[in-house]
Amino acid sequence: MTSSDDGSYVHDPSAFDGDVDGDGDSDGAANATNKTGDSADETGPDWTENPQNPATVDRDFDWRGWVLVGVIIVAFLVAPISILLWPPTLNYFVALLILPLFPAALLAVTAVWATTRP
Repeated sequence: MTSSDDGSYVHDPSAFDGDVDGDGDSDGAANATNKTGDSADETGPDWTENPQNPATVDRDFDWRGWVLVGVIIVAFLVAPISILLWPPTLNYFVALLILPLFPAALLAVTAVWATTRP
């Protein structure tokens, strides 16, 4: 940071060295531990200073993904078919409001659960 002759702030990029921290170590994604020696994950005290690269996180399509696929099939195939097959003598409130509501709510909750990792 520097200031001009009239006292206003003038940004000088050469005054900052963002690639190297105070002790001379690089602050890149290859650094496996943070400054306190803890693992560089989101549970550490300074995970905002040394965040974990998303490419290094295990994000495979596992059983959570298959559960989500099953709920998508229920929401997009089973629920509309059950609406079509609902007997016309019964209440349409259930057929047109309740039958689509439950699969939609189940899909929303399952999608958040399946994409959130502990």
